Amino acid sequence: MIIVTGGAGFIGSNLVRALNQRGESDILVVDDLNDGTKFANLADCEIADYEDKDAFRLALNRRGLPDGIRAILHQGACTDTTEWDGRLMLDQNYTVSRELLHACLEQQVPFIYASSASVYGAGPGFGEDPAHEHPLNVYGYSKLLFDRYVRRLGSPGSQVLGLRYFNVYGPREAHKQAMASVAWHFRGQLLTDGEVRLFEGSDGYGDGEQRRDFIYVGDIARVVLYCLDRPELSGIFNAGTGRAQSFNDVARAVIAWHGSGSIRYIPFPDRLRGRYQSFTQADVSGLRAAGFDAPFMSVEEGVAAYLDAVRDEAVAGA
Repeated sequence: MIIVTGGAGFIGSNLVRALNQRGESDILVVDDLNDGTKFANLADCEIADYEDKDAFRLALNRRGLPDGIRAILHQGACTDTTEWDGRLMLDQNYTVSRELLHACLEQQVPFIYASSASVYGAGPGFGEDPAHEHPLNVYGYSKLLFDRYVRRLGSPGSQVLGLRYFNVYGPREAHKQAMASVAWHFRGQLLTDGEVRLFEGSDGYGDGEQRRDFIYVGDIARVVLYCLDRPELSGIFNAGTGRAQSFNDVARAVIAWHGSGSIRYIPFPDRLRGRYQSFTQADVSGLRAAGFDAPFMSVEEGVAAYLDAVRDEAVAGA
């Protein structure tokens, strides 16, 4: 059995679906369905079982992992980058991860977990190097703290692998609302108002020209499954495209798919000054050196695939 924590969430449910597509259905999803709308992310997936995250954690700390676990894909976390409750953030993103890690090490179970590009803060370096790690919020710090813990393990004896996700977008993210990708927000704005709203220039970038490494969730799933198939591979790797594109590029891709719309630039919020990543671009040399040689979708390709999937879901549910 493969355990996917956060398996009803955005990336987790896409991983469950990707596992299904290659014939895997012996999957235990661990999540929190206080937000019951997340059920829709699993409705078309085949899983063996579901367990609430609190019940799973209690059982884990009492008895360890059950027998027969082939791997854990740990995607569960508090992902609200605007959350400043440090106790909550460190418990969910650091302590829970540490508990899972040691349970896996005890039974030699491969452990692949979600880290984040937020550990790099405003850059300018985006390679997997401690010199580049300067998080801007407690979410980024919680992810960095666990990465540092993993680094101190040295050679753990079984697979321990972290993936620093850059700006992921794609199907099954609607439940995230404010924390959903800009592609999701731009689509909603366009449908409601006929326009897409972007920030005016900041940090030396022109209007809408702030640039991020946007990666389609299908590409993330391919990276995770590549690592799952190579239990000898451990370490911390960036999971991005290696190519920064502007918010204007995302907006234009959304408008192009819909066939109409305009862009309006709005003032940059004071609350985000000094806490905003105006530029990210993954150094993917480590991932490439590990043998992952598949191409990544551009924003134009990924946004089209995303909106095609949303359209197809709407048609199927009509």
